[in-house]
This record gives sequence, C-alpha cells and structure tokens, in this order.
Amino acid sequence: MHRALNRAVIASALALTASHALAADKIKVGFMLPYSGTYAALGTAIENGFKLYVAEQGGKLGGRELEYFKVDDESNPAKASENANRLIKRDQVDVVIGTVHSGVAMALAKAAKSSDTTLIVTNAGADAITGAMCGPGIFRTSFSNWQPGYAMGPVAAAKGHKTAVTITWKYASGEEQMAGFRESFEKAGGKIVKDLTLPFPNVEFQSLLTEIASIKPDMVFAFFAGGGAVKFVQDYHASGLQKSIPLYGTGFLTDGTLPAQGNAAQGLLTTLHYADGLNTPRDNAFRASYAKAYNDLQPDVYAVQGYDAAQLMQSGLTAVQGNIADKAKFRDAIRSATIDSPRGKFTLSAAGNPVQDFYLREVSGKENKVVDVAVKQLADPAQGCKL
Repeated sequence: MHRALNRAVIASALALTASHALAADKIKVGFMLPYSGTYAALGTAIENGFKLYVAEQGGKLGGRELEYFKVDDESNPAKASENANRLIKRDQVDVVIGTVHSGVAMALAKAAKSSDTTLIVTNAGADAITGAMCGPGIFRTSFSNWQPGYAMGPVAAAKGHKTAVTITWKYASGEEQMAGFRESFEKAGGKIVKDLTLPFPNVEFQSLLTEIASIKPDMVFAFFAGGGAVKFVQDYHASGLQKSIPLYGTGFLTDGTLPAQGNAAQGLLTTLHYADGLNTPRDNAFRASYAKAYNDLQPDVYAVQGYDAAQLMQSGLTAVQGNIADKAKFRDAIRSATIDSPRGKFTLSAAGNPVQDFYLREVSGKENKVVDVAVKQLADPAQGCKL
C-alpha cells in the first residue's frame, strides 16, 4: 500500500517537474523579414502586429513565453537559404515568421519543409507555397498571389472595361497576380492586350507609360508595393494618363504607401483582403490598440497579417497546452482554426491558405476606404498541392 502511494507521489512530482520545465522554456520564434530596402516598412509592420497580439495575451502564447530571433532578409533571394538556416539550424527556432518577397519565401518554404520546421508566411503570395510546395507545417496568414488579382476581374468587367494592359515587376508575385486578374477578366469577357514588366526593383517607368499611351486600353491593372508603388502611382499621375485610362491595382499599390503618394493616389480602386473603415468591433479594437502601442501609427494589411500569425500560433498552442513539441496536433489545430481577424473571420484551406473576403477599396485622403466586398470567401485553387 505504501509502495503504491510512494509511486503515485513520485509520478505526480515528476509530472509537475516536467510541466514546470515546459513552462520555463521559452518558445523560439524566428522573424525572417525585410528590415532594410524597398520593403523595410512592411517587415516592421508584420513584426509590430505579431508582438501586439502577444502583448494582448499578457506576453505569452499558450501559456508559454516567447524568445525572438531576427534576420534581415533584405528581400534578396540569393541570400534566402543562408538566412533561413541561420534561424532554423543555428538558432533552432520552433516557428519561423516571414516573409514579404515571394522569391525569398520560396527558398524559406523549402528550408522549412526539409527541416520539418513550422512556417507561417505573413505576406509573400507565391502560389506554389500553398500549391506544389505545400506541406503539413506550412501556413499563410496573407493571400496567394492569385487571389487579389482574381478579385478585380469581375469589378473591372462590371465597370464596362473591355481591354486592359497589365504592368508589374517581372518576378513571381507580380506575374501571378496578373495571371489571377487575367483569368477572371477574360472569364467576364475582357481582353488583356499587353503585359508590361520590368525587373525588380527597377522604378524607371517612363518608357512603359509611353507605351500605354500608344496602346490606349480601357484600363491599366498594376502590382507594385513599397517604394516602387509610391513611384509608379506618382509617375502615372504626372503623365496625365489617369484622365483617359483609369488605373486599378491589387491593394499593395496603395497599402502603407498613401502618405508618400499624396494626391497622386486619390480615387484609385484596388482589391485586397483588408481595408480601412471596415468599422467592425473587432477591427476598431485592433486599430485602437495598434495606434496606442505604436505612437498613433495606423495599422495596414501587413500589420494585420503579422497579428493573425500570432493568433494562428495561439490556436495551435492552446490545443497542445503549450507543448509545441507535439507537432502533429499543434499543426492540425492551426489548420482547423477559425481566426477572428481584424479583416473579418477566416479559415484555412486544406493547403494552409486563408479562405477570405476580398474588398474593393477606394483611396480617400490617407485611407483605403471599403466600397464593397468584391468576392466573398475566395479560396485559392492550390494547384499541385499534395498533402
């Protein structure tokens, strides 16, 4: 009887010791984001959003404290594998959060998949990440490139536009967003008369604007982001083309860039999974909280994507009671979560990509004001994903 009691006491003590050890260990989170160059502001917004949600949970996720590791990926695909391995192999992080540039994210996804490290992609929309490269530990809180482009096709057709020219940087993100637009615009009876591209991060637009003027399409559809988006919108406005050939874009054209674009951006219509003026209790609370935490700075889509990455982690960690070593259960909980996002509630597809509303937004002052829902609960086709 005494032996049995002793064994029970010892087992209980060991369990308690193990749970204390688990609580004492911090979960290692690696940020692989651009902190310099064209996309620097985007990387900072993603980190701000993530840390805001953690702060709202009392500094812990799933009852566990976090330890952060940071790498500036410089939006440079040539350094991507090396940078990913600094976090995965050197720092041995539990979860990687990143990144913005699609080319960098492709290498990051490959490194995460081969090392079985959980990756939450907080911006880069490369279709293959939740397509042919999908994996049990790869998730996204942003979009696939196909989604925001596809969402504008029905809008453009409804406005009576029959012909369009597309313009973007010649890399995965731009080309895939244009392909999404082409698919839905042509489905609605429109025609793409020319696809114009220039190398990333080139911002010499003048010759292409001259070409647009000579083609005279009904509309132009563009993707640029960060500093490139500022320059393109200003150059388009300065050329006077806007008077006869309206400019449309995916939301990155005007998200986080309006203060610098000024009058040149006024009235532009874009499609994205977030907008200003949603005026829901969830979004209003988020915006107030973000402004309070970051010196009256207003959050943008990048901040939302970072915030929701922390929410996804919380869903997984709650299911495993903080035991992130239980990878399968942690990931299953993430995949089946419904996230109460500032953008509106979303779920993840089987491939790990958000199934979400896409808004039509109009630039008014320094805001991308919601006009309508362009497409409800748009799911990416996840071509080539085998899980």
